[in-house]
Amino acid sequence: MLFLLSPAKSLDYESPLPSGLPHTLPAFVPDSARLIEVLRRQSPQQIASLMHISDALAALNVGRYAAWKPRFTAANSRQAVLAFNGDVYEGLQARTLSADDLAWAQQHLGILSGLYGVLRPLDRMQPYRLEMGTRLPTEGGANLYQFWGSRIAEHLNTRLQADATPVVVNLASQEYFKSVDLKTLKARVIECVFEDFKGGGYKIISFHAKRARGLMARYAIEHRVATPRQLEGFDAEGYAFHAASSAADRLVFRRKTGD
Repeated sequence: MLFLLSPAKSLDYESPLPSGLPHTLPAFVPDSARLIEVLRRQSPQQIASLMHISDALAALNVGRYAAWKPRFTAANSRQAVLAFNGDVYEGLQARTLSADDLAWAQQHLGILSGLYGVLRPLDRMQPYRLEMGTRLPTEGGANLYQFWGSRIAEHLNTRLQADATPVVVNLASQEYFKSVDLKTLKARVIECVFEDFKGGGYKIISFHAKRARGLMARYAIEHRVATPRQLEGFDAEGYAFHAASSAADRLVFRRKTGD
């Protein structure tokens, strides 16, 4: 079983890292280098327009592309699960996972990435911004979905090849999960949906749903989840499995707060 997360726009390369933390290297460094070369040809103004970001953010990322190297070191990179710092990763709280938990996550968690394709939690990552939905033309096509093609799905197949009944649990956004070619993927896909009660009904609230995806990933890690049925026990921060709203491959979790 493999759990997929989206990356985060916010990064943390300042907080001290735990001592003795192991690291690995990304699987698609040559592909990342090709994308970096394309990005280096863009001016700050072009990056701002392409990514719909401010001039200041564009300048920051142009500097990141210029500094990027195909050699990953402790000085220029850090483990992906500790570098990302958005809502999902607030739910995951990777810094508080044990060494055994991180080792399990390394085998069962993948982080989809516009620049790196897919990362394991302990893969070193240099700072960047490149969302999967960016319409960046390359020799591979008009956008990043065409650039990555079937390679991400093939990589997931390799990671799942030891499983008799391979399952991918999608905890990523649709923007990122679209990078997984479902015609190539040889696994059952299960979606987890998180709804909160608001305005008289249950609905997906983006901020809460993102955090819940991280909470679910942590639940899977701590409980060593190996079957879809075990996911139904997820109960973090008031969520509970709602069988009546769920289907075999779409698990709905709901919570009712003070609203």
